Amino acid sequence: MNRMLVIDDDRELCELLSDYLKPEGFDVEAVFDGVHGVMRALSGEHKLVVLDVMLPGISGFEALRRIRERSRIPVIMLTARGDDVDRIVGLEMGADDYLPKPFNPRELMARIRAIQRRSEPVEAVRTAGPSPQLVVGDVELDTMTRTVKRSGVSVELTAIEFSLLEELLRSAGQVVTRRELSSKVLGRGLSPYDRSIDVHVSSLRKKLGHEVEGVERIKTVRSVGYLYAIPPRSDEKNEKA
Repeated sequence: MNRMLVIDDDRELCELLSDYLKPEGFDVEAVFDGVHGVMRALSGEHKLVVLDVMLPGISGFEALRRIRERSRIPVIMLTARGDDVDRIVGLEMGADDYLPKPFNPRELMARIRAIQRRSEPVEAVRTAGPSPQLVVGDVELDTMTRTVKRSGVSVELTAIEFSLLEELLRSAGQVVTRRELSSKVLGRGLSPYDRSIDVHVSSLRKKLGHEVEGVERIKTVRSVGYLYAIPPRSDEKNEKA
């Protein structure tokens, strides 16, 4: 059974989630304060964390910061409905996704399943399908080990950041729409004011560097989506020189 950690001081909500998620194959542990929640999140006993922004002791943001210092465990933030600032801040700090309160447990289950699908390593043996290793310029991505290297140095990414980078690398040199990225990476349709993909792209730029060999690494195509640039080959650079 999958173990999930819920960090929220709303005890009734925690009980409701436990009752709803248990038949779906989840064993839910509830913690009601941020400090204890961080300790349990770093125990290595859980597959995913659901973390509320408003907590006694330390805030959900501070709890997320402490978790991200030592772990890449998937985290879904619970935010106040309509509070876009909280959502963006949470994503910028490393949350994989967010869900505004109040929410339907079915929606949370859908978010969890989407993250799980993107977090599991691919099977070691493939009979067909996309290559498990992608190399574009100075970036190497391995879907079997779920590791990323830039110029041979490991780069720590969250599950969603990894999946986003994989989609961009597989379509390097081509525009991928925000709608496509939202569907493939987040597992949901794109709503008019959802900036999740944009924030995750911004995080990738910071971690990988904004440019590679003088070329903008991830280009924004206004009102459409993003393009991962293919750096010019050495012979092309020599011709220009």
